[in-house]
Amino acid sequence: MTLAFYKYHGTGNDFILIDDRSKTFPADNAELIAHLCDRRFGIGADGLMLLRNNPSYDFEMVYFNSDGKYGSMCGNGGRCISRFASDIGAITKQHVRFIASDGEHEAIIGPATIKLKMTDVEEIEAGEGFFWLDTGSPHYVKLEMNVAELDVYSKGRKIRYNDRFAAEGTNVNFVEAGPEGIFVRTYERGVEDETFSCGTGVTACALVASLVGVAGADKSCKVKTRGGNLLVHFEKAGQGFKNIWLEGPAAYVFKGETSL
Repeated sequence: MTLAFYKYHGTGNDFILIDDRSKTFPADNAELIAHLCDRRFGIGADGLMLLRNNPSYDFEMVYFNSDGKYGSMCGNGGRCISRFASDIGAITKQHVRFIASDGEHEAIIGPATIKLKMTDVEEIEAGEGFFWLDTGSPHYVKLEMNVAELDVYSKGRKIRYNDRFAAEGTNVNFVEAGPEGIFVRTYERGVEDETFSCGTGVTACALVASLVGVAGADKSCKVKTRGGNLLVHFEKAGQGFKNIWLEGPAAYVFKGETSL
């Protein structure tokens, strides 16, 4: 079987995209998906997504982590699959609705950026030296100094596999506040390493920045990652947030074929 695939990235968070509207891809083959995502022996990616039809929506997003297992919501992935669906003609409008693992999303597809509506956040846990919240995926957020110099792999892995989180896992974000927003580095579960950017992660960090009163993070927050810049818009709602939008680029890289 020959598989046609596409590569896209959202601020360095890269994905294999597959048009699976015919539902012929072996989605239950975790070993195959992990092989395709392998950076030495496969195509290489942080994750793999299937574009599928859904009678109630413009399309359906099925996301897998690079370990081959079904993943929770991926914000950069949601923006990339929206661009992909538009590029291949699966959708012809700029404002779309699609379904993902955490429910319904909207995307507004512009020429340079894509805005993705995220799930509402009803509460944020304030722990001892950290915050924890779910933005479609679970995120541990810790404010730090000199984030650029941190050993994100070692520190993130220690938290991800501690007694509380080891069973289900959590993503771990280290955040530094600056004069024009925040700088974020993320250790992602499922990838089990640092990624250049994480959409649900920067969303979580922007909400925490607003919660703790970081300058300029009132109704929106500028976010810098190793892979590029993003913008998170939101409205405060009691102890949580609503009308949350993640905005940033989603870029086509290349397409190809591989034998399965």
